[in-house]
Amino acid sequence: MLKTVFRLVALLALLATGLAHAEQPWTFSNNTRYLALGDSLAAGYGAIPTTQGYAYLLYQKGTYDKTPNTIFANAAVPGATSADVLAFQVPQAITLFQPHVVTLSVGGNDLLAILRGADPVQAFQQLASNLGSILCGLRKALPQARIYVHNLYDVPEIPGALEAVLSANVIIADIALACGASVADVYSAFAGRTGLLLVERNGASQFEVHPTNAGYRAIAAAFEAVHQ
Repeated sequence: MLKTVFRLVALLALLATGLAHAEQPWTFSNNTRYLALGDSLAAGYGAIPTTQGYAYLLYQKGTYDKTPNTIFANAAVPGATSADVLAFQVPQAITLFQPHVVTLSVGGNDLLAILRGADPVQAFQQLASNLGSILCGLRKALPQARIYVHNLYDVPEIPGALEAVLSANVIIADIALACGASVADVYSAFAGRTGLLLVERNGASQFEVHPTNAGYRAIAAAFEAVHQ
């Protein structure tokens, strides 16, 4: 019995040594690693099917590299705030996937908290702090990566949304510039257009702020417009 245990321990040690030196598939130098971070928009929530969300469209269209040469991962979670992205998604991006390209959707859930009664000064300060840590943290850890964040679109059906969106977009623009990230202008892509939001459909909740498939295509086009 003791000999069997020793043999098992030796085998596990040998396997561990081999795995430590084995090159993982996503470290291949000829592959572009693309990672989507953020909230429900990055996750494709509301798109039918979900793979019609903007991050999937960017991958499928080969925006950042030809599709067969791109390793795509989506770490986004519906409902995630800027604090959630900073605490849970950024560490995985830095330590595990180490992408060449990052797209980010963040801030929408922070704004919804304001519209539902949260203190706006405190919420905007927290958004600015978190976003700075997210973007500058990514830039410091991934100095060669292309980092893109989109600004926020207005939802006319929600009273007070425009003022909050414009304030958030100033924060996004300033911090992106300071951290070396590019901004996809989704606000302008949605302004004055119809058919891009699920809230426009009969019977939809006032807070159904997610895009339609057409809306996700508009977001993807905004990212494509700032592709470097």
